[in-house]
Amino acid sequence: MASSSSNKLVVPEAKAALERFKMECANEVGVNYKQGYNGDMTSREAGSIGGQMVKKMIESYENSMK
Repeated sequence: MASSSSNKLVVPEAKAALERFKMECANEVGVNYKQGYNGDMTSREAGSIGGQMVKKMIESYENSMK
């Protein structure tokens, strides 16, 4: 049985918003993230961006529960 990609966006319009969010988080942690190719980024830099994104999403969720 062939599996489909799990990386399909449910709402394709959200892709631009996700890119803006990623860029914002990269700026906050001091990582040079640019549109297009970022294959020269280190694992540490990429992880910093992802970690900041998760941190902000958790904060947003916690604030919405108040």
